[in-house]
Amino acid sequence: MAVPEAGRLEEQEVPLRNAMNEVLRDAYIEDNQRGLDMWNKTIAEHGIDVRLRLPSRRFNRRIGLYAGLHFTPQGEPVPKEEFDARRDEWLPSEPDRAHVRGLMRPVRQPGVMANWIAAPTKGIDGKPLAYEYVRLA
Repeated sequence: MAVPEAGRLEEQEVPLRNAMNEVLRDAYIEDNQRGLDMWNKTIAEHGIDVRLRLPSRRFNRRIGLYAGLHFTPQGEPVPKEEFDARRDEWLPSEPDRAHVRGLMRPVRQPGVMANWIAAPTKGIDGKPLAYEYVRLA
């Protein structure tokens, strides 16, 4: 496993007990990659020249081996100053977050869906979409 050592990454044998989070993260990444592969296929079928990619497991980590270290989305080490300078290029900026908050308006009327959720063809257990599943007193 690539482990940060003296400012660079070195391949080291790590006991499975210590590497369990990385083993589980591998399964999570594989699952996400299958989803991206499906979306990339659909995007290509529509003639759109865009390919979605997962960032490196080292990118923007707050826990684990790479926490507190700075890497590009491709997993290359970079100085903190470069990471900070390119943060808004690689991660959502505050204007990006404000835009998403503006899109996500709550909808609480039975049978009505928020504009960012596709309406199902039928309700749970065949009930109508407007069925009052939750009654608030």
